[in-house]
Amino acid sequence: MNPAIDGLHSGPRAELAALCGRPLDWHADMQRAMLDSATLRPAAVLVLFGVLDSEPARATGPVRGDLDVLLLRRAATLRTHAGQIAFPGGRLEASDDGPIAGALREAAEETGLDPDGIEPLGTLPEFPVPVSRHLVTPVPAWWARPSEVAAVDHDESVDVFRVPVAELLQPANRAITAHRVGGTTYRSPAFTVDGRLIWGFTAMVLSRMFDELGWAEPWDAERIVVPEDLSSDPRID
Repeated sequence: MNPAIDGLHSGPRAELAALCGRPLDWHADMQRAMLDSATLRPAAVLVLFGVLDSEPARATGPVRGDLDVLLLRRAATLRTHAGQIAFPGGRLEASDDGPIAGALREAAEETGLDPDGIEPLGTLPEFPVPVSRHLVTPVPAWWARPSEVAAVDHDESVDVFRVPVAELLQPANRAITAHRVGGTTYRSPAFTVDGRLIWGFTAMVLSRMFDELGWAEPWDAERIVVPEDLSSDPRID
């Protein structure tokens, strides 16, 4: 095996696998505040990490420069989370043998990846997403044999891409979204990378994972960005 890749197998991969084996509080206060009117359905997303061939393996901070995570942009015509950047995934079906199987099936359908090249590392605690009425299980995974990916069904997603984790962790690329629910202002993490805004559920999961893994660097939690979806909401200026 390539020594550089072998090093990743004993580093980030092992840390992600260990994360799946311990308790994790999502601190999802806004989501819990919205649960009264929500009937949540089970869903799962694939939080897929791997190695970017085009990036250097040298360390650029808390992680190596060639570590990446797979994301997609949802179609603007969808009823919920339209146009947002997300993990591949979706609602579980009766035929799915649990959240890992469901996350792999959805990811293959959305991006065309080869599930045989994916190593699931476990699951993280369920995360309530009342806007779409889902209870989502994040499934961290390792891309043992990367395959080509693309937006398979443009009614669901319009772009599929891999983002270097080191770029997500740069303090200049960290931010906060803020909006009100029931008279209370809730703040949640966001990322701004290459002109893309990652916020909502996806950013909350990544940010909490990075904190728990010890990968996060100090950043300005007073830098506020406003997604188009929230542009008409009351917010902190």
